[in-house]
Amino acid sequence: MKAVVLLSGGLDSTVCMSIAQQSGVDIIPISFDYGQRHHRELACAKQVADFYQVKKHVVIETNMRAIGGSALTADIEVPQGQEEREHVPVTYVPARNLIFLSYALGLAEVENAVKIYIGVNAVDYSGYPDCRAEFIEKFQSIADYATKASVENHRIIIENPLQYLTKGEIVALGIKNGAPLHLTTSCYQGGALACGVCDSCVLRLKGFREAGFTDPIPYQDQ
Repeated sequence: MKAVVLLSGGLDSTVCMSIAQQSGVDIIPISFDYGQRHHRELACAKQVADFYQVKKHVVIETNMRAIGGSALTADIEVPQGQEEREHVPVTYVPARNLIFLSYALGLAEVENAVKIYIGVNAVDYSGYPDCRAEFIEKFQSIADYATKASVENHRIIIENPLQYLTKGEIVALGIKNGAPLHLTTSCYQGGALACGVCDSCVLRLKGFREAGFTDPIPYQDQ
């Protein structure tokens, strides 16, 4: 059996990929060059794919910079430290997971994959609306009607194993699974050294502290 895995090169998607790999399916990672402010995470995704010796790694080019509206795809400053959760942060990329899952669904259908794995999380996360369980459930409903596979009774299941885990639990699970966390990055700035102060770095470091481990990637500031 095959499964498509959304692989960004970050912590969560890599741990999610380790879960898929341990389930015994043939994993096909899919990554995106979408006009993000840096390509370091995409380079990490390629290294993670190599680590797992996958037979096929699909990289999709799509220009979300043409849409803009995010600090990750437009000339908007990336905030430092965790933002208040009363509002969706400026690092939210409009409809990104909806677009990514749609590509993954098409790939899954072509590859006759039975599952799609996505590593979004709604406990210790940045407050993005497309990381909520409700969104995944709605997309599953749409997927059940959107493909030839579903019409022919070959339902493609969306798996979201990290949905209700804390960042500390995600880190601990990744270490238990032997996931290559040293090959990942979570920093919004994309430097050779993670900044240690953006929202994503703060959440990642918090997770490693809670899990009782030292983050293996280098930082400018912790």
